[in-house]
Amino acid sequence: MGMFDHVQIKVSSLRESRKFYEAIFRALEYKIVFEIEGVVVGFGDSVHDMFEIRQANDAAPISKAVHIAFTTGSEQSVLNFHSKALENGGKDNGAPGFRPEYEEGYFAAFVLDPDGHNLEAVFPKA
Repeated sequence: MGMFDHVQIKVSSLRESRKFYEAIFRALEYKIVFEIEGVVVGFGDSVHDMFEIRQANDAAPISKAVHIAFTTGSEQSVLNFHSKALENGGKDNGAPGFRPEYEEGYFAAFVLDPDGHNLEAVFPKA
């Protein structure tokens, strides 16, 4: 059982964010597992282990100040995540590398998505 069933953030442009998230999740070896066209897209391994993006509107305002770390299985996946994010409109917020201040063997990268959400990919070797 995972830590959460699903996490959802509201985005300003589902179309723009979908392009960005499809690229980074492909790099992390996750796929689309749920979709309501024009409303929400879920990425992950199953509908009970996914990350969703939802089009913001008056009833569902855009999410702010979010930090989410995605686990991956290798340093190469962290490198791929970072490069795909930058190629698809993301901004660097911490280049790939070891973060011994967090824990021994913690290899991670940080990016900001098109709405400024702080995303991290981490390969915890420990």
